[in-house]
Parts: sequence; structure tokens; C-alpha cells
Amino acid sequence: MSPNQIVSDAQSKMQAGVAHFQDELKKLRTGRATSSVLDNVMVEAYGTPMPMVQVATVSTPEPQLLQVSPFDPSNLQAIANAIRNNPTLGMNPTDDGRVIRIPVPPLTEERRREIVKQLGGKQEDAMVALRNIRRDAFDAIDKAKKDKDIGEDDAKRLEKQVDEAMSKAKTDIEAASKSKEQEIMTV
Repeated sequence: MSPNQIVSDAQSKMQAGVAHFQDELKKLRTGRATSSVLDNVMVEAYGTPMPMVQVATVSTPEPQLLQVSPFDPSNLQAIANAIRNNPTLGMNPTDDGRVIRIPVPPLTEERRREIVKQLGGKQEDAMVALRNIRRDAFDAIDKAKKDKDIGEDDAKRLEKQVDEAMSKAKTDIEAASKSKEQEIMTV
């Protein structure tokens, strides 16, 4: 791997890490109904666990209501049970034989603080991933230096570029986290 490839590889991995973190943020409840809350719910349909998006359409007709329309009405009860039995959601769906309606209760102060703690955990996981990417890039640079592929000055320059990419990714994650925390704590 060429020295410049090491830096570009690390930068693309860090950007992917930031994108993954932002996807994880969409799964956190904020007190408003968003269809992405149900993205990680697995439904027991046709004898196998399937993601919600493969068995139903999720919409938000009102700010405090989710509506799930199953593709196959025979899966209605399985979908309702999957939502009801998911401990991270804490939601109680009702069905009318055609669609499932899920009222999104307003968050209590205690529940908001709990979600902010989850946010902090997700942020720390993302930072650990970024630090691992930086460490791998530094290891690759050290190996190239030992193999005499690059000189000392080039190694320093490459390490500085990796550090710059790391600080940019860290700033992006912190900004996304701060805005999500503000969104969660807003009543």
C-alpha cells in the first residue's frame, strides 16, 4: 500500500464511522414520532426473523403517532408483538385489523436523561472506532518507515494528515451528538 493510500484509506474509514454514528442517532427516540425508531425491530414472519421494513410500511400521520401498515395482513399480530416486546422502545401498539397504530408517549425527564446516556455510549463507541482507525494507519506508516518505503519526514507528514482527519471526524461526531442531545432534552 502506498503511503498516500494509507491516509486516504484512513480518511474514508473515518467518514464511514461518522456516517454510521449519524445512522445510530436516528434510532434514538426524541419524543416525536419518526419511522427510523422501528428500523431495528425484528418481526417473526413466515417462521424467520425479518426487519420491519421487509414486512410493513411505517408512516407518521401525526407528530405523536406511528402507523404500521403490513404488506401481508396475516403478519399483523407478529408485528404488534415484536414492537410490544422490544424493551428499548417501551411502546404499546394497538391494531384495528388493518393497521397498527403506536402512540408515541411524551418522554419524561428521567427517560430523556436515560436516552442522553445511551447517546453518550454511542458517541464513545464511535470515538473508540476512530481511534482504532488512527492506530491502524499509524501502524501502517511505521511499517512503511521500517521497510524504508518512506523517510522520517514523510512519516511525520502522513501522521499529521491522519491526525487532521481524526480531529475533523471527532468534531463532526461531537456536533451531531450535541444537536441530538438538544433535540432529546427539548420538551
